Amino acid sequence: MITPVPLLSKDQINRLPERAQEVVEYRKSGLSLNHIQGCSLGCAYCIRHTYGLWDANQPVALMSDAQAVEELVSHRYFQPHVTPVQLFNRATEPFLPKVRPHTFAVLEDLDERELTNHVLVITRHQLKPYDIDRLNQLRHLKVTLLFTYSGIDNEKIEPYPSHVAADSLKLMSAPSVRKYRTVLYWRPLVPGLNDTDEHLAAAHELSKHADATVFTGLFYRAQIAEYYKANGIPEPYDNTARRKIVPETLERRVLDAFSHSSALFRKTSCAVSYAHGLPDYNGHYGIRELCDICPLSQLELCAGAHWTPTVEDVHQVASVLPEASNLKVVDITERAVVVSGLETEQPRYFLQHALRFQVHDERHPHHANRHGRADIGWKETSA
Repeated sequence: MITPVPLLSKDQINRLPERAQEVVEYRKSGLSLNHIQGCSLGCAYCIRHTYGLWDANQPVALMSDAQAVEELVSHRYFQPHVTPVQLFNRATEPFLPKVRPHTFAVLEDLDERELTNHVLVITRHQLKPYDIDRLNQLRHLKVTLLFTYSGIDNEKIEPYPSHVAADSLKLMSAPSVRKYRTVLYWRPLVPGLNDTDEHLAAAHELSKHADATVFTGLFYRAQIAEYYKANGIPEPYDNTARRKIVPETLERRVLDAFSHSSALFRKTSCAVSYAHGLPDYNGHYGIRELCDICPLSQLELCAGAHWTPTVEDVHQVASVLPEASNLKVVDITERAVVVSGLETEQPRYFLQHALRFQVHDERHPHHANRHGRADIGWKETSA
């Protein structure tokens, strides 16, 4: 049995913040498994702030790996061969020395079940040559390594240097034959911090090693803003937002810098799907302005898989979820299903992945050309 990190007692688990006790949670790019929590890398913008886990800098386990996998595959949101899975993306770094054995234990358990789901593993840590061999032994899962790279050299924001992720990306992308895929996860892009011409050129050069590149901005939530203020870190924006912030002028500069790239994407699922030669599992194709940078081959794949569900289709998929009993379909267009009556985001993500079509909440409209991002830094555009 693998026990490199301490296993918390039931009393210790009960004292954790409520959301931290939730081992399986649906997040935008997949069903997220997080039974290992705690990270020593100290990135100031880490999402752990929002889960009450920022001070947890040493990994601990809430349950065994075997129990965690059972909890994942038996979860009401999990669909074999359909649901994208994210591993340790909320509360720890999957390739910390103590966490690495758990990462492989989960991957190998899922693979032994002959599941073919996408599994996304987001890392900025140092990978080793033997990781190549072990990942190549997986026979069924569609594994993607997403290497978080920002180029930020302010140690108050990123104590762990970006060049480590860059080196790991090069190492893991080098084999000419491999079963897993690699993505340059270029984030968070922040104006005035890591968006000089030199930063953009360095990212473009690094992208040549990856199967695909996705760029995105900063999740600037209230808890993160408070940490910045308390620690004298320059605040990048005047306001916080529930979505990632990528100002319009920054996006334009990124697109210009990557004008000769054939594998740059705005959305994680688009990059992951492209890397595996599959249509986007999030069904973004209906939102045509998202696709204007996609390679033609990918557009053709997504076009072939695109469909528009009916109201009956939506309700049929939702019927297995008790928390969707008040669901109402407000509108259906070729872009998205618009719904109301869902208290949280999680059932919406389930519907989106089950239908492979965009599902938006009426309370949080998506504006044309903003690509599902925060309004900060964008001119007024129609919904």
